[in-house]
Amino acid sequence: MARDSSATKARLLDAAFTEFATYGIAGARVDRIAEAAQANKRLIYVYYGNKEQLFDAVLQRALETGSESVAFDVDDLPGYAGAVFDHLVERPALMRLVLWKQLERPGSTDAESSSYEGKIAAVRTAQEAGRIDAAVPAADVLTLVMGLSQAWFGAMGGPAAGAADTGWAAERLAEHRAAVVESVRRITAPRPAAGA
Repeated sequence: MARDSSATKARLLDAAFTEFATYGIAGARVDRIAEAAQANKRLIYVYYGNKEQLFDAVLQRALETGSESVAFDVDDLPGYAGAVFDHLVERPALMRLVLWKQLERPGSTDAESSSYEGKIAAVRTAQEAGRIDAAVPAADVLTLVMGLSQAWFGAMGGPAAGAADTGWAAERLAEHRAAVVESVRRITAPRPAAGA
C-alpha cells in the first residue's frame, strides 16, 4: 500500500502547531511532534528541513488559513476587526503561536510583510478617497486594527481573563468584541471637513 505523503504532512503540521503553540520554538521537541503525528521523526527533516523550517511552515499555514477565513475589507475595518476577533476565539492556540513567534523571532516574515503591504496600500487608497480618516498613517491604522483585535488574547490576567481561567462567559465575550469593533470604528471614521 502506498503511503499518503500529503496526509502525513498535514498530521505533522497539525502536531507541530500544537507543540509550537504550547512550547515555542526553543521548547518544542521533534520527537513529540513525530509521536503526536504518528509519523517517523525522519520525515520532519525530509519534508521540512529542520525544526525552525517546520515552524515557518506551521506559521505560513496559519497565515493562509487566517487569510482564507477572514477576508480583509478596507471599507469595513470594524467588521474585519470583529472577524479577526472571532477567528481568535475559535482558535485560541493561534494567538499563543503568534506570541511565541514574536518572542523568539521578532520581525516579519516575507509572507507577513507582503500581506501587510497590500493591506496598508488599500488603507492608504481609502484614506486618499476620504473613506477612512487620514489623520493617522495607513500603517498605523492597520497596526491599531490588528492590535485591538488581538489585545484581549494577550492581556495576561487582564480584563479578558475569565474567573480562574475558566474561559469567558458568552456575554463578556460579546462585550469584548463590541469594544473592539467600536474602537476601530472610531479610529477609522472619516472626519467631517473643516467648516462642514
